[in-house]
Amino acid sequence: MKNLLILFLFALILLGCKSPEARLPESVQSGSFLKESAERNRKLNEKERQRIQQIIKDNPEKNYIASESGFWYYYNTKIDNDTLKPKFGDLIDFQFNVLDLDGNLIYPTKSKSYVMDKQELFTGLREGLKLMKPEESITFIFPSQKAFGYYGDDDKIGTNVPLICEVTLNTIKQEND
Repeated sequence: MKNLLILFLFALILLGCKSPEARLPESVQSGSFLKESAERNRKLNEKERQRIQQIIKDNPEKNYIASESGFWYYYNTKIDNDTLKPKFGDLIDFQFNVLDLDGNLIYPTKSKSYVMDKQELFTGLREGLKLMKPEESITFIFPSQKAFGYYGDDDKIGTNVPLICEVTLNTIKQEND
């Protein structure tokens, strides 16, 4: 009986010292979600681009400019003799309103003070303001990814809504003033 107990303990020690084995994952992700999401975004972007191009085509009297940042704009009032444009940290005062692509007013004209690139503002408007000079007025057309994108603004602007913004830059107070 004693020999049997010793043999049992010896077998238990040998089996207990076994090295751990790698476990295989229970599910393997193929990356298809990312591919599907990218494809959905491409289709959405193309649909918005076609809609914006149709607006541009329907308004030949306006001289639309395609920005390097992926939005379109035209000047309502252009100032040629000033070279001052907002830079990082400058305090600017501007007025703007927000419309959908059908011209329906989402937010009426309001005035805003903004410290360039130090406060929250949606991407397209922030980039658009950098193109402006004091007293200029520009109408921007932003595809949804340059506006509020997938999340909207949690108020009146929903998911993936392209926007038209009419903006007037009133003043620029440079950071070092």
